Amino acid sequence: MKEKLLNLLLVLTSFIGYLEWGKENHLFLLQAEVEIISKFISNPSSVIHPFILLPFLGQLLLIVTLFQAKPNKTLTYFGISGLGLLLGFMFIVGMLSLNYKIIVSTIPFLFLAILTIKYRQDLSRQ
Repeated sequence: MKEKLLNLLLVLTSFIGYLEWGKENHLFLLQAEVEIISKFISNPSSVIHPFILLPFLGQLLLIVTLFQAKPNKTLTYFGISGLGLLLGFMFIVGMLSLNYKIIVSTIPFLFLAILTIKYRQDLSRQ
């Protein structure tokens, strides 16, 4: 049960990732995903990029684990990796630009990702 809760929290915290560029441009990852899905329906080739597909695939893998009786460890790790690429990169960009909004928005996911990995490793040792 704790595995599912951690995976659910990973998905939810990925939605609050905050992007900001230029003076007037900003959005949360949830808003970006809605735009990506609508663009995918109208023009699939416009959203084919690794920084779009890998995090989205990672999120889907974590969502799949929520419907499994016992969440698959491999799917969980791949899901964290896919989302971690984007949110880790966002964290680094936030640190380099000293943008506290981006930094703070990525910390919950990164913290939960580390916590989930440690929890899964502890389960494997038992």
